[in-house]
Amino acid sequence: MTAAPGPLPESALDELADAIAVGATIAGLGESTRFAHETFGVRDELFHRLVRRHGFRALALQDDAAAGATLDAYVTGGAGTAASALESAWRPWRTAEMAAALDWIRTFNQDHPDDPVRILGVKPAQAWPGDYDAVLEHVRRTAPHLLAELAFHLELIRSAHEIDEHVQRARGLHPGRPFAEHARDALAIVERLPGGAVLARMRLIVDFHERSVAGRDDYAGDAQTWAETISDHRRRTGHRVAYWDGIAHTSAAPTTLGLAPQRGPQPTVGSVLRRRHGVGYVSVAIGFHHGDLGVATVPEPDPDWLDARLDAAGRPAQWLDLRSGDLRRRWDGPAKTRVISGVYDSSRDAAEHLAVASLPDAFDVLVHLRRVSPVRWLPA
Repeated sequence: MTAAPGPLPESALDELADAIAVGATIAGLGESTRFAHETFGVRDELFHRLVRRHGFRALALQDDAAAGATLDAYVTGGAGTAASALESAWRPWRTAEMAAALDWIRTFNQDHPDDPVRILGVKPAQAWPGDYDAVLEHVRRTAPHLLAELAFHLELIRSAHEIDEHVQRARGLHPGRPFAEHARDALAIVERLPGGAVLARMRLIVDFHERSVAGRDDYAGDAQTWAETISDHRRRTGHRVAYWDGIAHTSAAPTTLGLAPQRGPQPTVGSVLRRRHGVGYVSVAIGFHHGDLGVATVPEPDPDWLDARLDAAGRPAQWLDLRSGDLRRRWDGPAKTRVISGVYDSSRDAAEHLAVASLPDAFDVLVHLRRVSPVRWLPA
């Protein structure tokens, strides 16, 4: 164990990165929330060290292939700014912290033009706001009498590209009818018209809404597909890969969400990667005890949660490598740890967690911070 009187110092981060890199070809660097400046900062600092000291040359993100390609174009010398590159990215990535992370990668790549860091999105290509515009414009030109009906469906559901549909439901913003149903109705309109290219765009819109958390009624995502994207990049390039996501995705073992306990343990991207790569996949969980996330104030966790157990000594920051025999035996067994998503509600904090059957099977390394503050959102 390494503890620090404040945020993890340089020496501790060096030691932690060295520990993660031992035998790792893919490192899942997961956060318990996407809203904390400090957890993002620890992950980013670890990534810097994995790149500089251990030859990691790929960053996989939960976003689609096109968004990943846009970010990759920027960090490999493309035009624009980090903020402009993030305009089409998934909303949780549109922060000042992420813009700074992209600028660091871009600078590294300028200094290492023959050995750059590349970025990839783990999801297949999906609909973007421009697809809605293209479909509406096609109908405006070819069948203007259908435009009002089509616009009713599309203008309503395109809001999911700014606030995910399941988050809209949780915040009381949702209009009621599932977005996937609106998308299918819009598709039925477009299918009556000529134009193969625009039909393909409309089908992409339907796929976007059907595969969303709300459309699938499932937070787990498509673990097999996302893991295959990462594994395929590793096979094709030989790059060591860092995978940034939430701990519910990076866990190396199936997880049960406290908001959906009836579903039982669900496969994760990390659990698929562990099956395929064995100990070559290293799972890191970066969590916290309490703090103000801007979107919500998170209270102290239940006493039996991992976050409370790690905080028992009152240290502001510490890390554990559970691959160590003594530590594995000490921490082995079931565990609950907090996970704060976009639907977090402090009034049901007791349900805002994930559970695993064996803590060391799920996470090789734990990083615990006591108090956190909000990320800084980029201007809309």
